[in-house]
Amino acid sequence: MGNKINPLGFRLGFTQNHRSLWFEQRNYSEDLREDEKIHNCIVNYVRHIKGSSNYGGITRIEIVKNADLIKVNIYIGFTDLFIEKRGQDKEKDKEIEQLRDEVQNMLVQNMLDSVNRKLLISIEKVDKPYREPNILAEYIAIQLKERVEIKKIMNKAIELAEKADVEGIKIKIKGRLNGIERARKESAMQGRVPLQTLRAKIDYCYYAVQTVYGVLGIKIWIFDKNE
Repeated sequence: MGNKINPLGFRLGFTQNHRSLWFEQRNYSEDLREDEKIHNCIVNYVRHIKGSSNYGGITRIEIVKNADLIKVNIYIGFTDLFIEKRGQDKEKDKEIEQLRDEVQNMLVQNMLDSVNRKLLISIEKVDKPYREPNILAEYIAIQLKERVEIKKIMNKAIELAEKADVEGIKIKIKGRLNGIERARKESAMQGRVPLQTLRAKIDYCYYAVQTVYGVLGIKIWIFDKNE
């Protein structure tokens, strides 16, 4: 059972909280699709302004909806990847305003229900970026595109995670690795990753990367500590 369920959903109410907070009685599916569109719009915007690197540094996006307000909290590992000039409040406000306009235009174009609500976007920096599986997955994806050797990539990712003081990390990469005709998988693990323990604070992500050999799948589990 533990191998067939998302580790984040498995721990809701224990060590994980919902990343979308709102209440809906009639149009639940529409609000759910709206959250997905907002999330994708933000991710695509960050990737677009950063060019071909595809390295946005977003760890998670939280959406809170009220009757007349949508609040979006973006947790990002490297603020300089999102804001061109660090330490300048005007530049930061300008980037946030442009992102807000992009999301607002998306809501108008798709004629979604939240178009009449006020949209508030905030950005928070994560203290230890390489403690987040999304950051490590994006790092691995860039290295795979540059055709770096698989074992070397995973060892470097584990080294970055250890420097961020994680208790354990597990990495799996699957697909046509190194251009070999037959798909295979490579995995690496360091420390403890107790997937069956509900009180264990496990963070997880799945990331798909397009390479010249096809799509490769990256899965990362990070064990922080027990609650």
